[in-house]
Amino acid sequence: FFFSSFSNYNAIMTTVTAGYDGCPSWAPLFGYMGAASCTVLANFGSAWGTWKAGVGVCNMGVIYPQGVIKNIVPIVMAGVLGIYGLFFFLI
Repeated sequence: FFFSSFSNYNAIMTTVTAGYDGCPSWAPLFGYMGAASCTVLANFGSAWGTWKAGVGVCNMGVIYPQGVIKNIVPIVMAGVLGIYGLFFFLI
């Protein structure tokens, strides 16, 4: 019964043009520039954080060598932030 009700339904396929008539031709440029800047800035911040955390771990290794493994977490988290930037670029 469920499938028989859809057998008589004739759909007309149309193209989706809603919203295109009001947008200027240069509007996608800003969308792509925003996505690119999101990727660039997120990965630059991730690299900067990895560098600063790496310097901190090196100083920690000189001062207190037993605590180096505990301080690896900021380096990993800085790399994760770069991956989050790539996810936002895709969205």
